[in-house]
Amino acid sequence: MSDDTSLNLTRRQFLGTSSALAGLAIAPGVFLTKVAHAGDTEAATDKNRWGMLIDTSKCATGCNECVTACNKENGISGTHGPATDAQWIRKVTLTDKQTGYVQSLPLMCQHCANPPCVDVCPTGASMKRADGIVLVDKHICIGCRYCMMACPYKARSFIHEVLEEQKAVAPRGKGTVESCTMCVQRVDANRGEADKSKHVDPACVEACNASGHKAMWFGDLKDPDSEIATELKKHGGQQLRADLQLNTGVRYQGIT
Repeated sequence: MSDDTSLNLTRRQFLGTSSALAGLAIAPGVFLTKVAHAGDTEAATDKNRWGMLIDTSKCATGCNECVTACNKENGISGTHGPATDAQWIRKVTLTDKQTGYVQSLPLMCQHCANPPCVDVCPTGASMKRADGIVLVDKHICIGCRYCMMACPYKARSFIHEVLEEQKAVAPRGKGTVESCTMCVQRVDANRGEADKSKHVDPACVEACNASGHKAMWFGDLKDPDSEIATELKKHGGQQLRADLQLNTGVRYQGIT
């Protein structure tokens, strides 16, 4: 057997063993791909590109409704300490040092069209669906954390703890990386509907609207008649670190 063949075989054995261990860290009989697409009648396609728009002028400083809703929807404890639980969405404060102007905005995975996390993942666990949603397959994530280092938005978390009482729609596992999924379980619940414009908002958007701030929109960026596309056409939207040319699915208004 040649040296190259031996190396390739060893790598496949390593990845196969690591994938099995990652799968066991979630829960016996729980499979991410099956749960994430429960109720589907058809596969995700590039006919849609799901995205989010956030108006920072309406995002209230001190309001954490979006964070609380995300934690509740996806079974995240929201506690942070030496062994920290994940943060799929977090509130950050931006201060203009020259004027003193302060802005508050939610930050999460930006669901890039050209995601660096996918580029560096050695196992293919970090992936982008045809409809633009970036996910992590926990069964083949080996916890190397290359994606965390590659993400310019610091939007990914590593699970240090053994987790209990997980949500069936959002299986999680110790030793794996995770981030915002745009509440893919909600998106997929309506996939296959006759009216393709129908969708259920992610928990963060739903909570923001319910609180009265109405600072967040979610929808199909490819549908010119969707609310999010109409808002972007009227008032525009900026990418965070547009210079990186990642073509993010999350856009912001009011950033100075």
